[in-house]
Amino acid sequence: MKYISTRNQNKNENLVSSAEAIKKGLAPDGGLYMPTEIPELSLEAVASLAKLPYEERATEILSMFLTDYDKEKLALDCRTAYGEDRFQGGAAPLVKVTDTHFSLELWHGPTCAFKDMALQIMPRLLSRALVMTEETRKAHILVATSGDTGKAALEGYRDVDGIDITVFYPVDGVSPMQKLQMATQLGENVNVCAVYGNFDDAQNGVKRIFSDKALANKAEDAGFFFSSANSINWGRLAPQIVYYVSAYCDLLNAGEISLGDKINVCVPTGNFGNIFAGYIAREMGLPIDKMICASNANCVLTDFIRGGTYDRTREFFKTMSPSMDILISSNLERLLWLLAGPEETARCMAELSANGKYTVSEEILAKLQSVFYGYCSTEEETAACLKDTFENKKYLADTHTSVAIDCYNKYVSDTGDMTKTVVVSTASPYKFPYDVCSSIGKTPENEEPAYLLGLLEELSGTKAPAALSATLSLPVRFKQVVAAPEMETVIF
Repeated sequence: MKYISTRNQNKNENLVSSAEAIKKGLAPDGGLYMPTEIPELSLEAVASLAKLPYEERATEILSMFLTDYDKEKLALDCRTAYGEDRFQGGAAPLVKVTDTHFSLELWHGPTCAFKDMALQIMPRLLSRALVMTEETRKAHILVATSGDTGKAALEGYRDVDGIDITVFYPVDGVSPMQKLQMATQLGENVNVCAVYGNFDDAQNGVKRIFSDKALANKAEDAGFFFSSANSINWGRLAPQIVYYVSAYCDLLNAGEISLGDKINVCVPTGNFGNIFAGYIAREMGLPIDKMICASNANCVLTDFIRGGTYDRTREFFKTMSPSMDILISSNLERLLWLLAGPEETARCMAELSANGKYTVSEEILAKLQSVFYGYCSTEEETAACLKDTFENKKYLADTHTSVAIDCYNKYVSDTGDMTKTVVVSTASPYKFPYDVCSSIGKTPENEEPAYLLGLLEELSGTKAPAALSATLSLPVRFKQVVAAPEMETVIF
C-alpha cells in the first residue's frame, strides 16, 4: 500500500511507503499522508478478531495498512506495546454505563491518557521505519501538545536509540498534573519547553519549523531531521483505528449486539485525529452508523459540521477540558480529502491559511452530515454532567469524557436514537482532579497535585493510578518558557 499527500493533485506521483510516511510525518507540500486506498474489513474478519486479545487485533488491523512492515515483527511490537506491564487489566476496556452508553476507557496506560494507545507503539514503528528506509541520520521528534500527547510521546520515545524528542506546551494551557508529568519526565533524549500563548500558537510554531527549509538544512548539517508524533503523523493515527474495531468486538463478546448490528460512537474532539480514526474504521466496513463529534466551548468543529464553514477567527477559551482547547483541527484535512478530493482540500487549506476560514459546498456538507453530528458542551454543562454521571450512574469521568457524555445525551434528546453507543473516555479523572472535585461537590483549597489526588480519592471512593502518584516524588527537570517565534532556539 502506498501513501499520498492530501494536497497532491497527481495521484501517480510522489507516492511513498508507509515507512516513509511515518518517518517524514508531514508531506513536503505541507499536506498529511493518507493511504491511496482503504482496506476492506469484512464481518467475517470482525468475528475472527473478536476471538483475539487486543494486541493480536492490533497486529491484524495495522498489517492491513503497513504492508511494507514484516508482520512477525509488527506482532512483536504490538505484544510489547499493549502487554500487561504497560496496560494493566487490558489496553482498551469497555465499561457498560447504561443500556445504551458504553465507555471505551483508553487511559489505562503508563500516562493515564488515550494517547498511550498510539504512542506506546509509534516509537517502535518509527524505529523500524528508520532501518527500512536506510536512514543514517537521527530523528528529532517535535510535538505540540495541549496536555496529554506530550507526556505520552515523552514516555513512548524515552531513551529510544536514534531518536530525540522535544515537546512544546502552552504555558497556562494544561492542568497542573499534566504540567508536572512533563516537567518531571525521565530520559536522556527528551526535552520539554512551555510556550507563551495557547495550543494553536505551539502547533503553528511546530508546523513553521517543519516547513522552514533553512532549519531543515541546519538540522541536516547537525546530523538529524525533523519528524512528528502528533496525529498529523500516520504512524500515530493508524493505531487508533484498532480500538474502534476492538470495542465492536467486545460488544459482540458481551452479547450486547449481534454481528452486523450498527453502533454509534461519540468522541471528545480537538485535533480531529481520534474521531477520524473511527471514521476510517467505518470506511473499512465496521458497522458504525453515526459519529457524534463532541466539543467544549471552543466549538469550531460543531459550527463546521452544522453549517459548512470552518472559522478559526473566534475567541479562544481556556476550559476545564484543556486537551480540546484547539481552534485548528489539523486532521480535518484528511476528512476533506476523502470527501472532496485533493484540489478542494488544497483550496480550503490555502483559504484557512490566508483568511482563517473556509466554506465547503452544499454537496460536501451533505456528505459530512450524513455521518457526523456536531454538539458542544459549556463549562457549566460539563460540570453538571460529570456530577450527574457520578451520582446517578455511579461512573466517574474526567472533564473531557464528560464533554462527550453531555453531547451524547443531547444527541439522544434531539434524535431519539437509542442505538448502542461507544462514548470514548480519553483520560483518567485523576489527570484533572481540581475540576473533577469541584464538579462532584467540593472546590479544592489549592492546586497542589498531591493534595488534589488525595481529595479526589476521598470524595470518589476510588484510587489514583499508580503512575500519577509516582510522579509526585520526581524532581522537576524542565522549566524553560519561550515565545512561539523562538521555539527553534530550544532545538539548536
